[in-house]
Amino acid sequence: MTSTPSARARAGIDWFALVAIVAMGAAFVRAIVFTPPDRLQGFAQKIFYVHLPSAWVAFLAFGLTAIAGGVWLFLKDPRLDRFAESSAEVGVIFTTGVLISGPLWGKPIWGAWWVWDARLTLTLFLWFLYLGYLVLRSAVDDREARARYSAVVGILGALLIPFIHLSVYIFRTQHPTPIVANPTGIQMPGVMITTLFLALGAFTLLYVALVRARMRLASERDALLDQAAAESTP
Repeated sequence: MTSTPSARARAGIDWFALVAIVAMGAAFVRAIVFTPPDRLQGFAQKIFYVHLPSAWVAFLAFGLTAIAGGVWLFLKDPRLDRFAESSAEVGVIFTTGVLISGPLWGKPIWGAWWVWDARLTLTLFLWFLYLGYLVLRSAVDDREARARYSAVVGILGALLIPFIHLSVYIFRTQHPTPIVANPTGIQMPGVMITTLFLALGAFTLLYVALVRARMRLASERDALLDQAAAESTP
């Protein structure tokens, strides 16, 4: 029996995923061992190298989910819907990382695990919204209707992203203003900037690796559903 491309991919080594894992390991080693702690925040500041890259990947994932969903509305290409589904699922994972790492960082600095800060609250709302996106997908059986509803929710959810970024300027908030995406320039020492960008690259590679793996599963699922539908047709 001839093996499918996805079966052959599973049987071999996913080199892209391996590169992502190595990059993540290098980023963590550099952050923990070779990057000095912040003068004011101490060792707790090192959570920054997990927190900000997780937020970046979460926003990237949801932004691409919205774009793929929007393009699907015109092209109706099932690959776009599978990508949107996969990207949203991975985005929820990284947003969970944001919501976990934030309180771990905030407790020693702010003295509280959680405050109903504008940015934190909006991020939590974004997490619930895309969790609802995934629940919606599992609740609708019709493939085209599921893709259409999901595209609309994905687009609406992504509209929150710029508000989350700008929330520290719009509202009075305990969260500090950005030190990287700041109009006056990056406000960090060079060694910390290098570590941050290494972490951003590593987390982005991990996002791509996870989406690739999730899309393979989605493709196999759809192929099995199509095969089952064809076999049940008299």
